[in-house]
Amino acid sequence: MANMLLGITDYLLYLLGIVIIAQFVMSILISFNVINTYNEFVRAIWQALEKMTEPLYRPIRRILPDFGAIDFSPMVVIILITILRSYVLPEIAFASLS
Repeated sequence: MANMLLGITDYLLYLLGIVIIAQFVMSILISFNVINTYNEFVRAIWQALEKMTEPLYRPIRRILPDFGAIDFSPMVVIILITILRSYVLPEIAFASLS
């Protein structure tokens, strides 16, 4: 049972990483005017991605200094997800086997 919960947690963290990368790519496309938010479909996707990631970014943005137009909070979240998936979850799985 514990391994199943760890597997689900690992998969959800993986999906969260995909969402963050999709938001990053979309923000680049918007900033270079390849796609624009005047399109209803693009705006709906952008708002959905913002609603999913903003609660994660907000506490990190309070801690990080202001770097102007560059937002490093997605990178910090990706690093935290990588640490969780690579080190913390395997340790919990190993501890549950003992």
